[in-house]
Amino acid sequence: MKILLTGAGGFIGSVFTRAAVAKGHQVAGLLVPQEPVPSGLVENRNTRWLRGTMDEAPWNEIAEFAPEVCVHTAWVTAPGVYLESPDNYKFLESSIKFLRKVNENGTNHLVGLGTCIEYQIGNQKLSEDTTPIAPTTTYSRCKNELRLVMQADAKRHGFKCCWARVFYPYGPGEHPSRLCSSIIQKLSRGEQIVLKTPNSTKDYIFIEDLAEALLTVVEKQFEGEINLGTGIGISVREIGDTLAGMMGKPEAIQEANPPEVDPLGYVVADPSRLLRLGWRPTHDIAVGLQSLLNRWQERLAPRTND
Repeated sequence: MKILLTGAGGFIGSVFTRAAVAKGHQVAGLLVPQEPVPSGLVENRNTRWLRGTMDEAPWNEIAEFAPEVCVHTAWVTAPGVYLESPDNYKFLESSIKFLRKVNENGTNHLVGLGTCIEYQIGNQKLSEDTTPIAPTTTYSRCKNELRLVMQADAKRHGFKCCWARVFYPYGPGEHPSRLCSSIIQKLSRGEQIVLKTPNSTKDYIFIEDLAEALLTVVEKQFEGEINLGTGIGISVREIGDTLAGMMGKPEAIQEANPPEVDPLGYVVADPSRLLRLGWRPTHDIAVGLQSLLNRWQERLAPRTND
């Protein structure tokens, strides 16, 4: 299968590319000018790197590649910034124009990445069939708006449209400020960690499992909305305790007294729809965190001059 991928150099995009190429698919990844090629992904007969942006895309090269599906992962994602960044509006506008052009050029399956926080958050698992949509941030509202536009365009023009809502990916390659990596770095420096929202429970999905889930959606040519999550809720306290135990510093984890209230206190997928496609996760939280820890220990290890 020929896959056009936006955000190819990102956390999700780069791992998805590896998964797709490993299964014999061809990927044309869009990289912004000057963005480095993801580590270990040289250009070959199954991997092609296209330089440009959604606003100034290399349309001749895209036409030559003739993608069968476009997987759209590009968006603003910097921790502490993305939820209310005005760049969300820019990505919304650029995404609509880009995806419409892709479809006009003959690609009849478009896959957009949404977010679990499009849902109305409560204390139940989030279901595509029954949970109301109620985005409360600029990020989630813009994502939801893109979904509505894509679905309306698909109905009007007859192409296949998939909206895949991503839950909480983690693993090697994640931003250093994300929860798991932040805890590892603080523990490595010998710092005490006070968890502000220890009971906050999320659906953490290992990045390689997420890439395989997204690839399953592509290969099955799925249409409609689908959750990319495990269905297992893990608390911040569990993550902190697990990492501290692995690093031999169980006493370093403390809780705020009283803890803060997390408005997104329970965000866990109902993954039934994804499971019916045949996907299964291969990394539980302990295995995933150990993999991330190993990567950080390699990175933080002192270098010696041979």
